[in-house]
Amino acid sequence: MAEARGGAMGPLVGAIDQGTSSTRFLVFNAKTAELLSYHQVEIQQKFPKEGWVEQDPKEILQSVYECVEKTCEKLKQLNVDIASIKAVGVCNQRETTVVWDKRTGEPLYNALVWLDLRTQSTVERLLKKIPGHNKSFFKNKTGLPLSTYFSAVKLCWLLDNVKEVRQAVQERRALFGTIDTWLIWSLTGGKNGGVHCTDVTNASRTMLFNIHSLEWDTELCKFFGIPMEILPKVRSSSEIYGLMKISLTLSSGALTGVPISGCLGDQSAALVGQMCFKDGQAKNTYGTGCFLLCNTGQKPAISEHGLLTTVAYKMGRDKPVYYALEGSVAIAGAVVRWLRDNLGIAKSSSEVEKLAAEVGTSYGCYFVPAFSGLYAPYWEPSARGIICGLTQFTNKNHIAFAALEAVCFQTREVWMKGAINAALMAPVNTLLCKAVHKHSAFIFGLLVKPSMPETTALGAAMAAGAAEGVGVWSLNPADFTAVTSERFEPQINPEESEYRYTRWKKAVQKSMGWETTEPQVDGETSIFCSLPLGFFIMNSLLMLIGAKYISGNCK
Repeated sequence: MAEARGGAMGPLVGAIDQGTSSTRFLVFNAKTAELLSYHQVEIQQKFPKEGWVEQDPKEILQSVYECVEKTCEKLKQLNVDIASIKAVGVCNQRETTVVWDKRTGEPLYNALVWLDLRTQSTVERLLKKIPGHNKSFFKNKTGLPLSTYFSAVKLCWLLDNVKEVRQAVQERRALFGTIDTWLIWSLTGGKNGGVHCTDVTNASRTMLFNIHSLEWDTELCKFFGIPMEILPKVRSSSEIYGLMKISLTLSSGALTGVPISGCLGDQSAALVGQMCFKDGQAKNTYGTGCFLLCNTGQKPAISEHGLLTTVAYKMGRDKPVYYALEGSVAIAGAVVRWLRDNLGIAKSSSEVEKLAAEVGTSYGCYFVPAFSGLYAPYWEPSARGIICGLTQFTNKNHIAFAALEAVCFQTREVWMKGAINAALMAPVNTLLCKAVHKHSAFIFGLLVKPSMPETTALGAAMAAGAAEGVGVWSLNPADFTAVTSERFEPQINPEESEYRYTRWKKAVQKSMGWETTEPQVDGETSIFCSLPLGFFIMNSLLMLIGAKYISGNCK
């Protein structure tokens, strides 16, 4: 990151990076792609019931304001002129669903996070309407299977279960959006003229969007029961959507009037930030989850191996749309957080890696972190996390190693099982990774890690800076700054790697079928939920009481 400096630096571009765990605002030099400064705020996740994951949309918005303000203060301390920021881009956690009142600007319910599983019964109900109960029935239109993961079923749940949402829809007060839409609407004026829009990458994750026509699909909206008037206007990933409106009393008030001109779902932003502009170039990002995207060019490739077909980017109104194949893994970095916060085996995330390094093996212990079911390539919501192969010798170090190894195994499954390569009908030999763990190369081959880790935010900044009417960032490959990187190569022999992977796959099979689609009321399990068992226990209690009474009278 840049040290303090004065003088003219040329144009700068800001990027709002709103993720599942935190929000950040970063500022880049548009000519060198150098990161000058940033600020980060953690976001609280709420778990009101088992399988439910929510966030407060107002907290998310406030975290953006705080990050923008603090970053501007840091830039002033570095003697950098905030007026040099010529554009702002947005990248965001995808699928997470927000509905709000356009008259008051107030959210009508907490945001349903992409990891949320409450919609299992909604998915089952919708499946009954589909010929053959085929989860992939709409895949040719949307690129997606019917799953709890995507926004359409979350919106269905809100309409079915939240009176305030239903009423606002009936009274035409409701607006729907993923996190990008909520932020852009709020930052461009909110109830006072805010712009209600999204980009093609985020729209393609709702299951309401036709990825061929690049429009909201009437048939899909009718199937899910979604009124089209609550949907945002779909725009390209790089154009001026509106102008920032921030109180002039703040340091960040200098950004008032700066265009928001870039918008990408976080995984598409990472693809752009890692310069994967050619067919067959792929990237893998480890965050809360793990997402492997491979650019397939201007024609969508449909996978028969559990991968998603998604919009990669569209860099301008009149520019062509590019597509990607995606292998989505729900739990990656989140397993480290779980070991730290839930099990308490480490005080920090870095300590988990240290514990694993001390033993260098799991000694036959295998971890399947299916906390939110299994995503690619299974799409199995009934799966739950398991740790197996435990012995008296197993300790926390082995569990830490097994957890990190599981993240790599999950990536290998969508990468090497033939999913990516079979769909492309050609091998992809090198994988660009953000926040890569060195074990990954041990498990599935050559990796390249960029030395500048902020590639997701960089992608949003590139889209914003390159927009027509801004034009401070060139997307011409000849103008790209050389990207330095670190290479990771396998350190174990292929036989051992294959043996460990095969054993882990056995554990995956054991993880499936644990959860029914109808959870217990309030998340509580009662022995009396089973009528025969209830009668048995009640009869046993009565017999014991009767025996005690008889024995007492015999004394």
